[in-house]
Amino acid sequence: MRTTLHIILILITGLVLGLGMRQIRKSERANGPGPGEEVFTDAGVDVDAVDPSNVENAMPSHPPEDEEWLSKFELTERSGEKVASEDLKGQPYVVSFFFSTCPSICVTQNQKLKELQDEFAGQGVRFVAISVDPETDTPEILREYAARFGADRDQWLFMTGDLGYIRRVGSEVFRMPVDKQFHTERFVLVDPEGEIEGFYNWPEKAQFKKLKEKIQEMISSSEKKAS
Repeated sequence: MRTTLHIILILITGLVLGLGMRQIRKSERANGPGPGEEVFTDAGVDVDAVDPSNVENAMPSHPPEDEEWLSKFELTERSGEKVASEDLKGQPYVVSFFFSTCPSICVTQNQKLKELQDEFAGQGVRFVAISVDPETDTPEILREYAARFGADRDQWLFMTGDLGYIRRVGSEVFRMPVDKQFHTERFVLVDPEGEIEGFYNWPEKAQFKKLKEKIQEMISSSEKKAS
C-alpha cells in the first residue's frame, strides 16, 4: 500500500512539474526568443542578421489607372531609353532577374545568358535582364555591368525602374516572385506574340538544353512565316 502511494505521489509530482515547465516555455515564446537563440524564416534566413533598411520600401506601388493587373510593362534600358513589352513583340525573348552586386548566382546566370547570346548571335531572339536592385542599378551601372559579359546592345537588354513596379512586373507579368535582391534561378521564355511559353531552371542541364531547342524552334518558325 505504501509503495502504491509513493508511485502515485511521484506521478503527481511529475505531472505538476511538466505543466509548470510548459507554462514557462509558453511565456518565453510570448516574449520572443531568448538570448543566443537563432530564429529562421521559411527560407532559412537568420532574421537577426537581416538589415531592415535592405528590404524596407517606404513608397507604395499603384496600378496604372487603366489596368489593375499588369499584362504589359515599360522599363528603362541601360541606354537610358524606355523599352516596353510591346517593343519586344515579333520575336522570342528570354527574361531573367538579377542584381549587379550579387557575387555568385547572378554571375553564373549571366554567363548562361552569354552562352545563349553567343549561340544565337544575330538571330531573332533577345534577352531581357531586369534588375531587382534598381536603386543601385542605374543605367550607368548597368552599362558597366553589361560590358563585363560582352552583352550586345541590341540583343541583350539590361532593364531598371522602380522597385515596386518591378515587383509587379515579376509577379503579374512573368509569374515570378521577385523582391529587392531576391529572384529565382529561372529563365522565362516568351514567344513572338508576347505569351509565356515556359519557365526554365537554368542550373538544370536538361532544362537549359530544352530552352535552346525551343528558342531554335521559335526562330525557325518565324523565318518560315517571313519567307
